[in-house]
Amino acid sequence: MLRPLDELRYFLTALGYFTRVPVPRWVGFERHYLNAAARYFPLVGLMVGAVAALVYLIALRVFPASIAVLLSMAATLLLTGAFHEDGLADCFDAFGGAYTRDDALRIMHDSRIGAFGAIALVVALALKWQTLAALPPMRAVWLMIAAHAASRTFAISYLLTLEYVRAEGKAKPVAQRMSYAAFALAAMCGLPWLFWPDWKAGCVCVAVLVVMRFFIGRYFVRRIGGYTGDCLGFAQQLFELAIYLTGLGWISS
Repeated sequence: MLRPLDELRYFLTALGYFTRVPVPRWVGFERHYLNAAARYFPLVGLMVGAVAALVYLIALRVFPASIAVLLSMAATLLLTGAFHEDGLADCFDAFGGAYTRDDALRIMHDSRIGAFGAIALVVALALKWQTLAALPPMRAVWLMIAAHAASRTFAISYLLTLEYVRAEGKAKPVAQRMSYAAFALAAMCGLPWLFWPDWKAGCVCVAVLVVMRFFIGRYFVRRIGGYTGDCLGFAQQLFELAIYLTGLGWISS
């Protein structure tokens, strides 16, 4: 049974954990809040995407599309504290520079960035920038919103099937097994936006993401036996980028 005040508390916990937005003091903090908050990760993504779209539309009145996209990306990086981009860089450093499971986990935990991580960040951000700049403005707006929400939905789907591999860690309270009911709520918040205004393009996006999810999950299991918080950030970034590229490819074909 849903209790509105508890659900509001879980949503605000998610907002405070996954962004830099301050939350009211009455929300408080309990470790179990973070696990319950995971279901609202896509809703937070929806809000981040809406901010990106709003900044883009405002900037587009003054600047060319390429600059407007870059400003919208900067807004999301400030809003989230580059939370997921950090996971992307850490995973590329770990998977690119380690031969054993323990080495991968150690490198992933290191706060310093290496060559693999730096290159991955540059390439990922450049691809997002150029892909969104190449899209018609209103299509770019909708994809920003849809991609931020849907990519987070697919990222937390690993909470259904994989094991968190660290004994302790910042993400451990979040990374408990998610119930199918909780994931259904997350999917309702994060996936419908892919299907408007073109449901066929949305179906293609979902198909691409499902295939990617399978292979990324297999890779996580093979390399480290499961996932970490950085792995979720890594996956979210790849899913987001895939949505942009699929959307552009669909329009161009």
